Amino acid sequence: MADTALQRKNMVESQVRPSDVTDRRIMAAMQTIPRERFVPGPNAALAYMDEALMVAPGRALIAPRTLARLIQLGDIDATDKVLNVGAMTGYGAAVLANLAKQVVALESDKALSAIATKLLADLGLNNVTVVAGELAQGYRASAPYDVIVIEGAVARMPDELVAQLAPGGRIVAIDASGDVSVAVVVTRGADVQVSRRVAFEASAPILAGFEAPKSFVF
Repeated sequence: MADTALQRKNMVESQVRPSDVTDRRIMAAMQTIPRERFVPGPNAALAYMDEALMVAPGRALIAPRTLARLIQLGDIDATDKVLNVGAMTGYGAAVLANLAKQVVALESDKALSAIATKLLADLGLNNVTVVAGELAQGYRASAPYDVIVIEGAVARMPDELVAQLAPGGRIVAIDASGDVSVAVVVTRGADVQVSRRVAFEASAPILAGFEAPKSFVF
């Protein structure tokens, strides 16, 4: 039987730490959380590989090092409320629960949200609430959020999500609108204006509802 504790340690030491991840909270969480439980079916054996893993058609857990860097980009404080968009089976939400005061995990797939609800409860992460809804609409009932983490790529950033940020709040996501996909942080200023900063190259499947608008063709 595989030594998953050793696999988690190796994942952090060989994938996460060398990728400019310096937040010890993220590394500690990823070394503790049993990622294999969040990967349904035979892919569970590949849970600690440095790659995205399919958990449903068109949906994949982001590679560990990419997820760690994306979460670090959000600069999450222990007092923050975080919206996790595209929570899938809940692995990202589990990591976020170790950083933030409150996590709202939004998932549109009912089967995935049921898995996330059970796994997060089993791990005793009672500061995470799993909610259902269209991903691009966010979850206005619990807004505003200090940080929104989108677990997947986006070809457009919905105004609805930006509107759910608190002043000074950040959205971190993988922007797939250009020729090269990049991780970005979008910050909402006190005057409601937003700024965008590119951080590093990254890739992930584009989430439903975040596709580029279709152009008119004659």
